[in-house]
Amino acid sequence: MNLWLLSAAALSLLTTGIHVLAGGPDVHDPLLAIDMPPVLKVYVSLLWHATSAVLAVNSAALLWASISRRHRQALAGAVVAQYLAYAGLFIGYGLAYVGTLWQTPQWVVFLLIFALALAGLRSAPLTLSKLAA
Repeated sequence: MNLWLLSAAALSLLTTGIHVLAGGPDVHDPLLAIDMPPVLKVYVSLLWHATSAVLAVNSAALLWASISRRHRQALAGAVVAQYLAYAGLFIGYGLAYVGTLWQTPQWVVFLLIFALALAGLRSAPLTLSKLAA
């Protein structure tokens, strides 16, 4: 088992939970409370829940990559690319719309997951037996 990728999977799963449990009431629900056409509310909810699904699938992909050498490069590589793109989006839109990175701090966790997963892909697997030695 690759502990770098397992750590990335755990952080990704934690991020998924925070998105669903904290982000829902703080972001999704207030967006739905705004007076807008119903079709826009559909898109807000679709995008919100699609993000939840992608985060969950990425967490599972990283977990599987931590276990399976055969699929490690493809699974973790796809997640690394997505999370790097997400970090870039949060940085870009945070700076462009609010002039700071700290009102959209999600980029930090996406870069951290990216770094953990990249370490798992680039290095010899960090395993429990190596930690015990």
